[in-house]
Amino acid sequence: MVIPIAVSLVVILIGLAYKAVKPPPPKICGSVGGPEVASPRVKLSDGRHLAYREFGVPKEEARYKIIVIHGYDSSKDTSLPVSQELVEDLGIYFLHFDRAGYGESDPHSLRSVKSEAYDIQELADKLEIGHKFYIIGMSMGGYPVWSCLKYIPHRLSGAALVAPFISYWWPSYPENLLREAFLMLPHSDQWTFRVSHYAPWLFYWWMTQKWFPSLTLTNLLSPDDIEIVKSLSELQNTGQERITQQGEYESLHRDIMSAFGKWEFGPTDITNPFPDNNGSVHIWQGFEDRIIPYTLNRYISHKLPWIRYHELPHAGHLFLFKKNECESIIRALVLT
Repeated sequence: MVIPIAVSLVVILIGLAYKAVKPPPPKICGSVGGPEVASPRVKLSDGRHLAYREFGVPKEEARYKIIVIHGYDSSKDTSLPVSQELVEDLGIYFLHFDRAGYGESDPHSLRSVKSEAYDIQELADKLEIGHKFYIIGMSMGGYPVWSCLKYIPHRLSGAALVAPFISYWWPSYPENLLREAFLMLPHSDQWTFRVSHYAPWLFYWWMTQKWFPSLTLTNLLSPDDIEIVKSLSELQNTGQERITQQGEYESLHRDIMSAFGKWEFGPTDITNPFPDNNGSVHIWQGFEDRIIPYTLNRYISHKLPWIRYHELPHAGHLFLFKKNECESIIRALVLT
């Protein structure tokens, strides 16, 4: 009698554990019961769709074509504070898109650092914006930029990494420097990134359990960031509700797991994509950034002297959303 009861309890516990760690199926845009498709999309070779938004001068008339790569918990609907005058004077075409699983772009179960670059390349080809283009990646949108520099450098005219993501498990990086930066994070964030790196199969449970705090990035904003958030909150909130509409696991969770998973390379392994000075790569970093430690991006610039490093002494993490800084970043990207 005892053995059957024990077996039943074990089966029940296994079932509960499986349910806790198994993420729900995605609510795919355009599917039965899923969110509607309201934006233009392209169909990729593997059958997935990427949603996009175009801004600026028509691509046929543009002198500079820039693909904007959004960060964590963001989407193609996030606008850069650039003046119409700058856009027209320089002749810039901007292409914003939802990365896999975000907004109206289909989830990607095999999403990785490498897949980000090839999604961008195929998006550019489907929209026929030309063989070469510029890219700007903000925060978590920085790791797709590193991916492009590694896997499709021949497609780039230039690249800007703005307060770019760093991984605490990058290969060919000083362990003491990574550890020092890692220990500066709140304990909850340390555990979140550990789980995503060492036990991704457990990540959904970790992000949804209520026993321990998981991610507290909003508590790391600098005074400058807080002012920027206040100013942004006064603007019209466009598309915010659509960012995670297909499921937080397919958007936010997979983004973290891809970024903090195993990389095939480290940024310091990348060779100069513009040895003939026919393009440039920039890192823009706020000295007061409490989310991305300046020490790690400063180290990259020392190891890769062909990267043009810009450290803003009083800036935090969100300075891209200040008009003067944003326009300076764009001018430096396309004019140097």
